[in-house]
Amino acid sequence: MAEPGHFIIGTAGHVDHGKSALIRALTGVETDRLGEEQKRGISIELGFAPLDLGNGQIAGVVDVPGHEKFIPQMLSGIAGIDLVLLVIDANEGVMPQTREHLQIMQLLQLKKGILVLSKCDLVEPDWLDIVEEEIRDQVIGTFLEKAPCCRVSAITGEGLTDLMEVIREQLSQVAPRDSSGAVRLPVDRCFSISGFGTVITGTLNSGQIKPGDTLEILPSAVMARVRDAQVHDKQVPTVFAGQRVALNLSGVTREQVPRGSIIGTPGLFRASQRIDVRLKLLKDAPRVLKFRDPVHLHLGTGRSVAKVVLLDREEMAPGDEALVQVALDQPLLAHRGDRFIIRSYSPMITIGGGVVIDAEPQKHKRFRSEVTQRLSDLASGDLGFWLQKLDELEVARIKDLEKQTGTGREQLLQGLEKLKQAGQVELFAEQWVIADRVRSWKQQLPQIVAGYQQQHHLRHGIPRATLQSRLAEKLAPKGFEVLLQWALGENLIVLNRDLIATPDWQPQPSSDETKILKNIEQYFRASGFQVKNNKDVLIQLGLDGLDSDVYFSYLVLEGSLVRLNQESSLHMESYRMAEKLLVDIFQQQETMTLAEFRDKLGSGRKLIQALLELFDSQKYTRRTGENRVAWQLPRMS
Repeated sequence: MAEPGHFIIGTAGHVDHGKSALIRALTGVETDRLGEEQKRGISIELGFAPLDLGNGQIAGVVDVPGHEKFIPQMLSGIAGIDLVLLVIDANEGVMPQTREHLQIMQLLQLKKGILVLSKCDLVEPDWLDIVEEEIRDQVIGTFLEKAPCCRVSAITGEGLTDLMEVIREQLSQVAPRDSSGAVRLPVDRCFSISGFGTVITGTLNSGQIKPGDTLEILPSAVMARVRDAQVHDKQVPTVFAGQRVALNLSGVTREQVPRGSIIGTPGLFRASQRIDVRLKLLKDAPRVLKFRDPVHLHLGTGRSVAKVVLLDREEMAPGDEALVQVALDQPLLAHRGDRFIIRSYSPMITIGGGVVIDAEPQKHKRFRSEVTQRLSDLASGDLGFWLQKLDELEVARIKDLEKQTGTGREQLLQGLEKLKQAGQVELFAEQWVIADRVRSWKQQLPQIVAGYQQQHHLRHGIPRATLQSRLAEKLAPKGFEVLLQWALGENLIVLNRDLIATPDWQPQPSSDETKILKNIEQYFRASGFQVKNNKDVLIQLGLDGLDSDVYFSYLVLEGSLVRLNQESSLHMESYRMAEKLLVDIFQQQETMTLAEFRDKLGSGRKLIQALLELFDSQKYTRRTGENRVAWQLPRMS
């Protein structure tokens, strides 16, 4: 269930255009906390502040640096915001970093924004009209084309009330984030506090966190326990998706949680050094992008040098869009649907961006139509992506798909149910399978059974475990039972004890095999209770080089022999005599010893022990110390 009312507002714009002053005027918080920032009058690192919306809600505000040297810091702060304030100095108008920030926000596909003309107390109203017109020209074709424009002064307070009203109105149109999914928290700051230990901050993208929770830090793959959680400098029992949070972690050092790390649900996410993406170059990128060109890739709060592996071409021209694979120098935790930015290796300027299609792909061969087709299918939507991952896994429980896709359980179940209704997946017990695979299983099942019978003409059928290993080894036993019941219902197979056969199948011994079977059967009949173990029988018959299990299994299933255990068997006539004797004894007495039964049958101890243990397993008798008592004796005809 979504937790309503948690939003993040971010600033953007050229250096010294009044972003920090505006936030200070709105919140009363100085976001330039570093001495160097205050001395130089520019933001270097991200700044944070709570904004009371006046309606019972408090939004988190992220103030980003505007200087071109600090674009990486800006990128780590702008990701994950719900509403952006593009701040433009009314004196200067649109400047280079205004344009680059706008390009970045467009590539990240931000949806909501407000144009804010700052320092309006320093210019004439007519000039403001000219500057606003210039800004409107710059944002044509972007998400800000129809955005409201507010004219403010952080010094005099002019327009701040109107700006707050517009902020509330814009946030009312933002869908709240889902706090029911897996925890995913990109780290934008990490520091140590004496007496407390490691503290991290970030915007919680999904899920919820409580003190005492154990979470995994990636890519370092270490576990940490949440000692304390804060929102806007106040301890809280739970933090929800969409909130700016600070976590005091135990069990980790500051060095294990650098900016760019992800804190998430244990065992669900994995960092990768290879991702499949849809990449778009800006129209005004300075040059073409060639195969394996190095770039700087920014994803969330993380960054890595990367090589762009073009799959269907040798180069991308400015304005082009393509499906590509990106090889990362440093592992990053990516998630399907994440937006990213790429900047040229040198000089570092923004040249494009895109969206992650697959966060854990295999290495692709270039110029293969099936590769690009698969990526196109994956890019078509979440349902297609889940289908592809399910196909790769063959069968999967919901927890397997959570881990493979990085998607929350509730969202996955809703999507799988849609796919099931559309006939694209099926649920076998607790495992999901794509429908094409199920159709293949159903087609292959009788074929495998028939093929086994041709190769093993003395067998009465294929063992259940053998059939499963050949058909659907990864399917759980309960799911395999569902498949068997379908085949039985369709009269494609029959069950013979634990063996599976096609209808009307009968073993087909050759004339030589028939003679061997007859000799074995007659020997057991003649030997009665004096018979030795199976191995000795074959030696007596001169058949010790024989594949005995096939012959003994045949005779057991034909009803000629009874298998007592792996070593011993008894002729069926002798076995029936033993059953009758057992009933007769217990009609006359309450208990019986092994020695008594052995003496009455005139047999050896080892054979009688095996026979009585079989009776125990069939619940004819129950052992109590050295004695046996009657339990559910067989009915004698």
